[in-house]
Amino acid sequence: MKLFDNNETLVFALGGLLEVGKNMYCVECGNEIIITDVGITFPSNELPGVDYIIPDFSYLKKNEHKIKALFITHGHEDHIGGIPFLLSYINIPCIYAPNQATGLIRKKLEDKNIKYKNLYVYTENTKVKFKNISVEFFRTTHSIPDSHGIVINTPNGTIVTTGDFKFDLTPIGPMANIHKMASIGKKGVTLLLSDSTNALNDGMSVSESKVDETLSEIFLRHSGRIIIATFASNIYRLKHIVDTCKRNNRKIAVFGRSMENNLDISLKEGYIKHKDIFVTPEEANKLSPNKVCLLCTGSQGEPLAALSRIANGTHRQIKLQPDDLVILSSSAIPGNALSISKTINKLYLQNVKVCTNTSLAEVHTSGHGNREELKLMIRLIQPKYFMPFHGEYRMLKSHADIAIECGIPKENTFVLENGDVLSIKKGKVTRKGHIQAGDIYVDGNRIGEVGSTVMRERKTMSNDGIVVVIANIDTTKKQLLGDVNVTTRGFVFVQENYELINKLENIARKVILNNIVKYVSFNEIKANLISELSNYIYNINGRKPIITPVMIDIKSSNK
Repeated sequence: MKLFDNNETLVFALGGLLEVGKNMYCVECGNEIIITDVGITFPSNELPGVDYIIPDFSYLKKNEHKIKALFITHGHEDHIGGIPFLLSYINIPCIYAPNQATGLIRKKLEDKNIKYKNLYVYTENTKVKFKNISVEFFRTTHSIPDSHGIVINTPNGTIVTTGDFKFDLTPIGPMANIHKMASIGKKGVTLLLSDSTNALNDGMSVSESKVDETLSEIFLRHSGRIIIATFASNIYRLKHIVDTCKRNNRKIAVFGRSMENNLDISLKEGYIKHKDIFVTPEEANKLSPNKVCLLCTGSQGEPLAALSRIANGTHRQIKLQPDDLVILSSSAIPGNALSISKTINKLYLQNVKVCTNTSLAEVHTSGHGNREELKLMIRLIQPKYFMPFHGEYRMLKSHADIAIECGIPKENTFVLENGDVLSIKKGKVTRKGHIQAGDIYVDGNRIGEVGSTVMRERKTMSNDGIVVVIANIDTTKKQLLGDVNVTTRGFVFVQENYELINKLENIARKVILNNIVKYVSFNEIKANLISELSNYIYNINGRKPIITPVMIDIKSSNK
């Protein structure tokens, strides 16, 4: 049964709803689909072995012939990280991205050996037209240069998506184009999709220039080395760190591949200047401490990042010194607070000074607007209908409540989940149906091969370990050859549990002998082994390790 007709405009998300990250939003009108952003998110500790999570592209694959273009709002990973995976699965005719994002995308595609020619740079003066849909842009303020909102005009109404934004009246980079936003609002907007990341935070966000002042004061006061950990993607933060180092006659050594890549692109495009102040780690070690700034990744306590290795004393190029000052110029991403705390404690144990973001020392500000800024966006755009996006449920719900405060009727607000479809027909927006949407796990080079069953097994192994039963049998003579050997990893410490291991070997031997006489099949013998051993282990200590029988037929060599 056909859920949608060609006379309506559809709006849906494949990622970014009920979550922070993995942003991917689509507009479908007639036989045309345009996509805005293709992001990734990083897994929690509950997903062992998973590198990234990307959106499910199944609906787009089925409707590949309709796709006209992909539009990128800005160059952060949760908006561009999924592009290589999308291009390897679906034909995307062209990609439009702002300048900074274009450089990051090109680098990403080079790293994956993906050749793609139809990548175009847009500005806020660019207009892109298709048969049913036309697209234009407006400049916003975020923590990375060239951030934009997108205006999508369709026969059924105008849709505005803000991308990530804040209103900063004293920004490090260009001001948001408030006048163009107001002009778009005056023309009439049917549906606004707006960033909900900071919908729970009252007031206005701190200006990036305030952080610049704080860092400048710290640089003037401190006479030792300064080590700064921040988000590699926060280009404006990197810019004023570089400018501050230049003013204070400090050289910068960079640690972390993502930091190096972002700085390299920003230097080439002119967003960051003073290339001459960058030195190698070896050169930095030879300079006086008051002439050095170390800029590194690891603000979230990532175990393998530069700051964590410096804190552990395992970094091969940098060793902490008593007069070092470490600045964490970042906020904690949900779920990372414990890792960050561990890193800070390790730094204190090495007797160095640590500066984090507090009301007394504002060394970080978010790139996302607080409640008053969200209200301002709604007032400027003046939408008839409202859909909060990019946020967990509590953020989306809070943002919808803000819209109601700003005069949008409650029935005209939509708190959705990925896959829910809004239909716009002759200026009226209604909920209509659901399409396939979900999480696809990327594990190394494997995409989508790691499903719920594998994840359950990984969690079981991480919690209860694995027990391997090894036996040689002769199916011709129906004999067990030699002893049954049981080995384990992560289940029990073998040297302290010989009695338990012997008991498991005896149970396994008995099961094999009972089954091999009537010899049903390898699979049935293995199933009986797993059942008997699992029941015994659970009754003994309440644990459920993965049981893996390895049986070798000596005569036929079949496993």
